Amino acid sequence: MCEHEHNHEEENEKGVSVRITLAALIFIVAILLHPTGLNRFLIYISAYLIVGADIVLKAIKNIFKGEVFDENFLMAIATVGAICIGEYPESVMVMLLYQLGEKLQDNAVEKSKQSISSLMNIRPDYANIEINGELIKKKPEDVKIGDIITVKAGEKIPLDGEIIDGEASVDTSALTGESVPRTVKKGDKAVSGCINTNGLLTIKVEKEFGQSTVSKILELVEHASSKKAKAENFITKFARYYTPIVVFGAIALAAIPPLLFGTQFNIWFQRALTFLVISCPCALVISVPLGFFAGIGGASKSGILIKGACYIEALSKPYAVVFDKTGTLTKGTFKVTQIHPVDGISADKLLKYAAYAENYSTHPIATSLKEAYGENINTSLIQNVEEIAGNGIKAQIDNSEILVGNGKLMNKFNIKYLPQQNAGTVIYVAKNAEFIGSITISDELKPDSKATIHNLNKKQIQTVMLTGDNSIPAEYTAKELEIQKVYSELLPAQKVKKLEKLISTQKDSVIFVGDGINDAPVLTRADVGIAMGGLGSDAAIEAADVVIMNDNPSKVVTAIKIAQKTMQIVKENIIFALGIKILFLILGAFGIITMWGAVFADVGVTLIAVLNSLRALKE
Repeated sequence: MCEHEHNHEEENEKGVSVRITLAALIFIVAILLHPTGLNRFLIYISAYLIVGADIVLKAIKNIFKGEVFDENFLMAIATVGAICIGEYPESVMVMLLYQLGEKLQDNAVEKSKQSISSLMNIRPDYANIEINGELIKKKPEDVKIGDIITVKAGEKIPLDGEIIDGEASVDTSALTGESVPRTVKKGDKAVSGCINTNGLLTIKVEKEFGQSTVSKILELVEHASSKKAKAENFITKFARYYTPIVVFGAIALAAIPPLLFGTQFNIWFQRALTFLVISCPCALVISVPLGFFAGIGGASKSGILIKGACYIEALSKPYAVVFDKTGTLTKGTFKVTQIHPVDGISADKLLKYAAYAENYSTHPIATSLKEAYGENINTSLIQNVEEIAGNGIKAQIDNSEILVGNGKLMNKFNIKYLPQQNAGTVIYVAKNAEFIGSITISDELKPDSKATIHNLNKKQIQTVMLTGDNSIPAEYTAKELEIQKVYSELLPAQKVKKLEKLISTQKDSVIFVGDGINDAPVLTRADVGIAMGGLGSDAAIEAADVVIMNDNPSKVVTAIKIAQKTMQIVKENIIFALGIKILFLILGAFGIITMWGAVFADVGVTLIAVLNSLRALKE
């Protein structure tokens, strides 16, 4: 919001407060003085116009726009009707209470929005760029890729980039919900939105502000309310039919009893006006969207970005949670766990051949082999490297032909080898067409994976794993974590088919949790796609409906819990608001409740529903 608009809103709020105060003073004076005749009319009508003229004008404008049956129309017709039958104090008091209630509601909603905004208070104000030896503050939007920026202690990192100098602890809580700071140093990635708690960082900018992590997160949160849940759509449709029904109901209440029973018209007309005041659907219209908005804010506080209210509804009723394996339940960082050389070959020699052959590969398995070898590689000994797709590597190492790969590679070159049945990826190595041993590389489980699956099983939510990994490590991981069903060696298209089969058999939602890059088709097809986004993962933020910012699988359980609590609050508000409305409409129709009581009831119900909605902010 620009400063001009903000100031204009503040002026409007002050104006409403002044008008309410002035009208209230005139009303009190009138009550104390007991004026009669024309003086009574003029005093009360001046108070009414001061506090209620804007409501009447809005009602008239909306009628010309075709928006007849709204709360402005209901309040205007009820209070003008009261004036017509000489109930001046009542009409002023009703409008005073209504305006006061609206102001209290606006304040409550504004405070809730500020609370939600403060949870995502990560927008940087400026970036420090060094020009001629001086640090100049620039808007983040004006900084270009390749520029060098400096982030001092206590400042927010304004743009994504690579740290080229310095070391510091950064507070990532606004992005991940984690309170423990992360240490970053030269060579590490700097993620916008984090706060530098100490030290001095020099960063080379790699993304413009519009493409940075902080910008994308803010955009997600700001637009989350545009995707409505069924409950919100229900309220919109409900208001469309409800308001005309109560207006015609009020007309019937004013006209039919006097015609049928010959009773006084004034009594039933007054009841009809009270009926209109009670019927204002403010509590529903305000509290239900606010409940979803608060739920999205509460989730963001925990490092979970939910892209719309519709996903909260789907998250709240899961039938199954389907997981990818690598990078989701496991760390995605491979380590050499077993080395099995044949007689006559040492483990070190076997590892050396494998590391040399994989030297030019950037695959995680190749990286793990080089890390396990741990020595400098003499590239002059490596020649004729050939990658055989889906099989492995063939290379000349120190004038020997070395093959490093899977069992298919050994079979391709007719090499007899000793198969290993380990819970990891097995790499077979051959030298000059002779098998010389195998190396097992395993992926570590994330620390909270086991607790995540346990909690889901405990809630009687089915757990499934879909992975492209080999059956042995997949089965081992599933057994270790107690996952109910596992499907391995799947291509992306096969994962989608398995997921679609699961979705077709169930009414409740099927959630898929993946890394957001390889699993984009499955994330899109699931009722709710949850990406293990990690800090700054563009693919995750783009592909999924929900993004977990710290890669912890346990946040899936947290997201479900927040969604279920939010839906419970929304249902409470709908039942409470409708129940009280129906009760008071009946009481109003029989003259048991006055118009003043009707306004108190309407304002009270709305405020209680708004306050109830704010509970969704807390996890």
